[in-house]
Amino acid sequence: MEVDVTERESMAKLETASARPRVERGGLRLHLPPIRLSSLWSVERIPAVVTSILFAALFAEPFATLLRDWWSLPEAGHGLLLAPVAIWLAWKSGIRADASPNRALGVTVLVLAVFIRCAAGLAAELFTMRGSMVMALAGLTVYHYGVRQLLHWWLPFALASLAIPLPELVTQALALPLQFRASRMGAALLQLRNVPVQLSGNVIRLPGHELFVTEACSGLRSLTALLSVGVLMSAMFLRTSVARVGLVLVAIPIAIVVNGIRVFLTGFFVYYVSPAFGKGFMHLTEGWLLFLVSLAALGAVAWIAGWSEAAMLRRGHSQETRNA
Repeated sequence: MEVDVTERESMAKLETASARPRVERGGLRLHLPPIRLSSLWSVERIPAVVTSILFAALFAEPFATLLRDWWSLPEAGHGLLLAPVAIWLAWKSGIRADASPNRALGVTVLVLAVFIRCAAGLAAELFTMRGSMVMALAGLTVYHYGVRQLLHWWLPFALASLAIPLPELVTQALALPLQFRASRMGAALLQLRNVPVQLSGNVIRLPGHELFVTEACSGLRSLTALLSVGVLMSAMFLRTSVARVGLVLVAIPIAIVVNGIRVFLTGFFVYYVSPAFGKGFMHLTEGWLLFLVSLAALGAVAWIAGWSEAAMLRRGHSQETRNA
């Protein structure tokens, strides 16, 4: 008995439909396509999943403490901004077209990062533990995409490194000289304004008042934040390495000078206006406003450097054109 081709096709469709799982709801039968595990899971994804699990297990402790410090410590709060910006910049710049994996170097960096993580864990040294996490990410980048990709992502890795708070030993060693410098600068500016002042270490004595330049007023927080912003501005507005390094270095004197001006303004307003300017909301607002001034100053330097750099590049291009 011969079966028509059309009848064969219809029979095949019926068999396929009957093989699919059925869901009955309200008298209706829905034929759902079969779920293939191979589409959700493949052998190629197993190494990536295993690596992610091992990375999370190894660096869970330093990452958790890092999040805690970002949220609770004022001097580390800039990490809440830098970390998302670093991730966004890495995603925005993407993978280089000529990226090629370097397995040997990547494994070497990874092994070294794991060793540093374990040694720092035994010594309970948080800064090194957190730094090993960034180092491990660099090793994974080199392993999958090579050194060129790591250089392509230099800005995200730099911001991620700056998001790690400095060790307390370093901050204490830096804070005390910054306190004395800000005190001397503020006292000198007050004397220029004919304010009777007596300086004793980090204590500025005014008639009827004493100003203590504490560690929080040393300018270390604004210095750390300005350095991070300087790195970001250098990548956005400048092209040459010399100009980028110069802009980052300029952030240091800007932070020191602005903090000295803050001490001067605090003493000036305390002496002439009200003691409320030396504490509480007024003192905090004054600090934020002067930090905005330091950002504006750094932005102005970045604009001038970018304009000068572009002018020099145009001059060099025109010179090459005339010589040709």
